[in-house]
Amino acid sequence: MTTTQQPTTKQDILHYLLKQVQATAQELAEQVQVSPQAIRRHLKDLETEGLILHQTVQTKMGRPNHVYELSREGRSQFPDRYDDFAVSLLDTLAETVGRDQVSAILRKQWERKGLEYRDRLTGSLAERVAGLVELRRAEGYMAECHTVESSDSNQFVLTEYNCAIAHIAESFPSVCGHELEMFELALQDCKVDRTHWLVNGEHRCGYLIQAK
Repeated sequence: MTTTQQPTTKQDILHYLLKQVQATAQELAEQVQVSPQAIRRHLKDLETEGLILHQTVQTKMGRPNHVYELSREGRSQFPDRYDDFAVSLLDTLAETVGRDQVSAILRKQWERKGLEYRDRLTGSLAERVAGLVELRRAEGYMAECHTVESSDSNQFVLTEYNCAIAHIAESFPSVCGHELEMFELALQDCKVDRTHWLVNGEHRCGYLIQAK
């Protein structure tokens, strides 16, 4: 990312747009705690760099608002793509041994990952979910979790705003099912359901985690 002045503020803007999809300059100024004049300078720089774009939204009263969102280039600043070689390799494997066999290979890979996570997670379910978030962040995911407000305190939502295997998921969507299995393996005695899916055009992947 090309930034010459206050890169932290610009990164904050990009992170906020990744999570919220769209925001006005006023909303961004309040979020990153800078003046409206400063936020406009940052937004102009980010647009010049091709990392964000805006559309004009007419309000009922007053001047039209500019609503900002990440461009494709802006989203690519986050680790949301796997090495193209990996996708090409899987395509070659599919041509050689068949897609079912590739799916079995991917399932085995996620199983190994789930067991690795499980060995590293300890404590209560809340502590293990928090630990899983930290592990995912260390791997480049923008992840967070929160407790579901219900009578059952053992329900959590894990949210990931980017996907490190997005290109693979586009060609081999079964990998996302294996990811669910991986989370269930990592968090013993838990059921994991998908609530949101980047592959379906949503701006995040979401997982409902609850004790069985």
